Amino acid sequence: MFAADALTSMKLPNFGHDTTSSTVKNDLQQGQQLRLLSYNIQTGIATRRYHHYLTHSWKHVLPHGERIENLNRIARMIHDYDVVGLQEVDGGSLRSGFINQTEYLAVRANFPYWYDKTNRNLGKIAQHSMGLLSRFPTAEITEHKLPGFIPGRGALTVEFNTSGTPLILVILHLALSQRARVRQLDFVSELVRDYDNVIVMGDMNCQPDSEEMIRLMKGANLVEPLQDLHTFPSWRPLRNIDHILVSPSLQVDEIKVLNYPLSDHLPISMTVRLPA
Repeated sequence: MFAADALTSMKLPNFGHDTTSSTVKNDLQQGQQLRLLSYNIQTGIATRRYHHYLTHSWKHVLPHGERIENLNRIARMIHDYDVVGLQEVDGGSLRSGFINQTEYLAVRANFPYWYDKTNRNLGKIAQHSMGLLSRFPTAEITEHKLPGFIPGRGALTVEFNTSGTPLILVILHLALSQRARVRQLDFVSELVRDYDNVIVMGDMNCQPDSEEMIRLMKGANLVEPLQDLHTFPSWRPLRNIDHILVSPSLQVDEIKVLNYPLSDHLPISMTVRLPA
């Protein structure tokens, strides 16, 4: 396991907990199909009504028994995917029972590779993090601090070993302020604009027709095949603020929102095929 205070950029051919698992796969091949999932899990809190943000607010700082069972449900749901990007996971603090939730889900869902990045470290109180779960080895993972007026937003760029042109994955959790999001997505655009095969996923806190999303898609040559997939709030989805964007070189076979209200967001999935 590599903790979130590791080096900013690390060569990680075997990050994670178990490289002998039967789910370990070889490097990505040309024409490979890849099942992707992006999910804001709200640290395992199953919010089901707006008033829960107030009445259940204590769960953001204190442990509770339902959290583990909810994580187990999430693990069962993500089990069949190849690459999962997680937002709002806890890296191991009081509220999670000092459990690294990315590692926990990797073990429960039998992912051989995982990586955790803590964006906002509040010590024993909370470890606000993002996570990567993968069935394929990676060539490199780089942590980025995103620009913004309030620190604590970050991104992971992941380069996968492939038999052809590299595949670059970016996992994001953006700010609530539009002004900050513009700067953050301009930063991401600079990161990926020179790559041919790119996937950007995460909780972006904005609609696909927003200024910042349009700038990202134009600047980095990315597309979002469907723009009416509502993910928030999970009990009555009205807004599409969780996204998976891809380069035109990647063939999109399927994209959908999953009806698993295990958080205040719904997960979004996509099946893509690498260029042959």
